[in-house]
Amino acid sequence: MRALRLTDQGLIFDPSAPTPQPLPGEGLIRVRLAGVCATDLALLAGYKGGFRGILGHEFVGEVVAAPDAPEWVGRRVVGEINVGCGSCALCARGLAKHCPQRYAVGIKGKDGAFADLLTLPVANLHAVPDEVRDEQAVFAEPLAAALEVLEQVSIGPTSRVVVIGDGRLGLLISQVVALTGCDLTVIGRHAAKLDLLAQWGCGVTVLDGSAEAGALAATPIDVVIEATGAPQGFAAARALVRPGGVLVLKSTFAGEMSPRAQMHVDLNSLVVDEVTVIGSRCGPFAPALRLLASGRVQVEPLIQARYALGDGVAAVRYAGQRGVLKVVIAP
Repeated sequence: MRALRLTDQGLIFDPSAPTPQPLPGEGLIRVRLAGVCATDLALLAGYKGGFRGILGHEFVGEVVAAPDAPEWVGRRVVGEINVGCGSCALCARGLAKHCPQRYAVGIKGKDGAFADLLTLPVANLHAVPDEVRDEQAVFAEPLAAALEVLEQVSIGPTSRVVVIGDGRLGLLISQVVALTGCDLTVIGRHAAKLDLLAQWGCGVTVLDGSAEAGALAATPIDVVIEATGAPQGFAAARALVRPGGVLVLKSTFAGEMSPRAQMHVDLNSLVVDEVTVIGSRCGPFAPALRLLASGRVQVEPLIQARYALGDGVAAVRYAGQRGVLKVVIAP
């Protein structure tokens, strides 16, 4: 089969990659559409200690084989990317996504979706409703990640919320949070992206560095969601959250915040101000698919380019350019 493989020499197109064989309990999935994510770009830069293999974890596909669950064959599916060992204490508590022995599709220990085919446990699969198009379903994984914020933090109509970041995930988070009816402000660096949110009625949008953005620090913000994808985002978010407020961190990136990088974290201020800091990662697929089916979240306008798998190296390179929204790869 064909695949995009991350090697010691960088990302390459492999026209003759081995065809994966489903293990017990797994399905073999033919990829219909895959999305390039900021995490894919971070992996290219060394995130997670140097993953080597086939990239890609946002996908919609069709099950072509499932020896232990033939009823799944022919169904259009999306899939949760974390697979735990099934026997440790965390897995027993339903926390397989934090299992120390877990693998994550296209990220850690298992080949991903930038290929003709991939395998995934049937238990991780979700059937895509007929009314949801492939171009919508490919957003199921990042939309689920956006919904995780509402799983972790209580946000309602009286909450003042700021989202920092107008990238792919930031725009999804903003739409999801807007559904709560909260007082929402989104800070971003790209007027065109912020205009999309304004068209959809998703809160107030302000350009980073503007007088309006600076004025926010003078008013108490209950919840600040950092989705910049950059180390500097933490300091920006910390400056906005009120004492007793909640700071949600969504960014993953290669490298770390450290004195050497001149990005100091004042932990004392978090203690004195009693700020709750929450890391937020993967989320629930079922409500994500329901939102896509209802049309309450707009995703197709976020697709900026579509590439064939054979042009996948160029697709990933383009996705890494500043200001680019979603790039999808169609095997």
